Amino acid sequence: MKSLVLTEKPSVGREIARVLGCHTKGKGYLEGPKYVVTWALGHLVTLAEPEDYDKKYKTWRLEDLPMLPRQMKLKAIRQTSQQYNAVRNLMKRGDLGELIIATDAGREGELVARWIMEYAGWKKPFRRLWISSQTDSAIKDGFARLQPGQAYDNLYASAVCRAEADWLIGLNVTRALTTKFNAQLTAGRVQTPTLAMIVNREEEIKKFVPKDFWTVRADFGDYFGDWRDASGQGRIFDHSRAEALLGKIKGAAGKITDLKVEQKADPPPLLYDLTELQRDANRRYGFSAQRTLAVLQALYERHKLVTYPRTDSRYLSKDIVPTLKDRLNSVAIGEYADYTRPLLGKNLSITKRIVDDSRVSDHHAIIPTEEPVRLSVLDADERKLYDLIVKRFIAAFYPPFKYERVTVVTTAAGENFYSRGKVVREQGWKAVYGKAADQEGEERDDALPEQVLHSQKKGAAKQVKDCKANKSQTKPPARYTEATLLSAMESPGKFVEDEELREALKQGGLGTPATRAEIIEKLINTDYVERRGKELIPTSKGIQLIALVSEDLRSPELTAKWERSLSEMARGRAEKNRFMAGIREYTVKLVKEIAASGAQFKADNISRVKCPDCGRYLIMIKGKKGKFLVCPDRECGHREAAEPQVSNFRCPDCKKKMVILEKQGGRVVRCKNCGFTERLDNFRENLSAARSKGVVNKKLITQYSDKGSIGTNLGDLLKEALEGKE
Repeated sequence: MKSLVLTEKPSVGREIARVLGCHTKGKGYLEGPKYVVTWALGHLVTLAEPEDYDKKYKTWRLEDLPMLPRQMKLKAIRQTSQQYNAVRNLMKRGDLGELIIATDAGREGELVARWIMEYAGWKKPFRRLWISSQTDSAIKDGFARLQPGQAYDNLYASAVCRAEADWLIGLNVTRALTTKFNAQLTAGRVQTPTLAMIVNREEEIKKFVPKDFWTVRADFGDYFGDWRDASGQGRIFDHSRAEALLGKIKGAAGKITDLKVEQKADPPPLLYDLTELQRDANRRYGFSAQRTLAVLQALYERHKLVTYPRTDSRYLSKDIVPTLKDRLNSVAIGEYADYTRPLLGKNLSITKRIVDDSRVSDHHAIIPTEEPVRLSVLDADERKLYDLIVKRFIAAFYPPFKYERVTVVTTAAGENFYSRGKVVREQGWKAVYGKAADQEGEERDDALPEQVLHSQKKGAAKQVKDCKANKSQTKPPARYTEATLLSAMESPGKFVEDEELREALKQGGLGTPATRAEIIEKLINTDYVERRGKELIPTSKGIQLIALVSEDLRSPELTAKWERSLSEMARGRAEKNRFMAGIREYTVKLVKEIAASGAQFKADNISRVKCPDCGRYLIMIKGKKGKFLVCPDRECGHREAAEPQVSNFRCPDCKKKMVILEKQGGRVVRCKNCGFTERLDNFRENLSAARSKGVVNKKLITQYSDKGSIGTNLGDLLKEALEGKE
């Protein structure tokens, strides 16, 4: 009997098939002597739509909410149904005795495979492949130690609960908001509190009133000092006080009253998890979180140069230790060779900052694989990201950066002035980064600037050579960038008052490393947030939405409760039915709150274009394929591109060129001159009829179907076709 191997993507499936010796091609699979390898295309099966439970849900009405199916159903995704059918047919083969789940090793990957198995009716044994890299050796090792599939039942249960909870709350709240306020509004357990953080920050900025303050600096000849009061505060908010201080110390004699020399050692930074890498790439290169994930996925899947990307750990497990020198050998090329050479000639220094099993969950930190590297095959973005990962990996084995910190306190006229300097003793890990290491970390605005402090002695006499008061203003909180928003999503505990829930958020945060980038992009694509340079700024629509939704849904507290329950469920310590009962009760509560709301929503994206069907003014929205004009009346459903695609079709009535529009029932062609409208499907049928008479060739039909263009008068063409003329 052969084994059926189910992977998440065709590219991964082909690589695993090659390693397993599966070379015979079939429809949606590859077959070998012992294995048949097939693949999903991400999710092939998903939760059924509301209208699959009851036809009345095709029309969105507030009175039909909440939608609470007794038993959640599954359905094949229409766009990928061909591949689902291929997988299902393989599952029915009598010569396949077991299934090996080889989807991504995580909660979502487990869901991809299990839903396919459940919907297709797989009843035979199954096992689990759990690997952290796509190299040949990792795949072989993984197949040599397959795990029983049932060992991941709890992980699957938590994944199902997450998906069903998102369906119940997300769809019900979205429909309630949309129908109540007659606007396209969406909400969700991760999306909404994330948006709330951005909106709240914007409110803080708007309410912020800047204040003038002064700082006083004294020049002692060979160094300068910044004034601080007894509490260490250097800002003076009274101009007259600053002027009085200047008058007091001008030309005054003083002496060094304190001199402290501290031996400091900064350890290497921790290895990357996905969120930290996304933050770093955003700070250094301006990459969006989604861009970083896409590039990282290519380095993992296509080039096989890095380990599993969607990890939340910054540590390695003990089983990786024997491979570390091989990994360093693999990156010992080009500029990296000089940094790896000192490490390869001796035993590696393995500390708890590198290897700690207790801090590794599903996957360890992102590090290079043992795969030989050809930097020339990487594009510019791949090269930048790979450089970050390799240098962080190499630096982890270097000694700390050691330096002396010198703090001098100079007292003049009874006032204290502080100076700070640094003497580097050992570059340590910073040697790997060169000049870029100096940019690591961000200094506070009120931090003492570093300067060269020559040999100073306590008690030495000094004199104020010059002094000056510098005027500044307090600054509002900075707007979120993707880097700082990712940090807030990862550790939103400060937004939660309950101590136990705050601790739960340390374990999960808002979303997962794999979904945070998607959430940010969704907020932008739904016009709740816009990018301006690196800053994320809420739109009027986003600000209004936060005012409309329940306070519970705005707070990370809800996600904290969910993440705690889902985490416990994955460990077998929480009950699925109790969790889902709570979700259903909460869904009812949210819908009732929205239905009873007396708030109003004012659209600021109303265009000057009237709907050709009902006469209402269309609103401008963003879609995956660009901007669209949509009728605010959902029953009308008119939708068209903001800049409609102009075809070469000629109107049969007035002979003007027509445009192609997106309608609720499908694509149509319309004459903007006289209003003639026809379904695109009808044109296709007419052209097919014409082709059967030999009038229109296949190339022309394809051109028409795909691009809506045949470059001739449509009416004349069809007339000739139907009359049988050549």
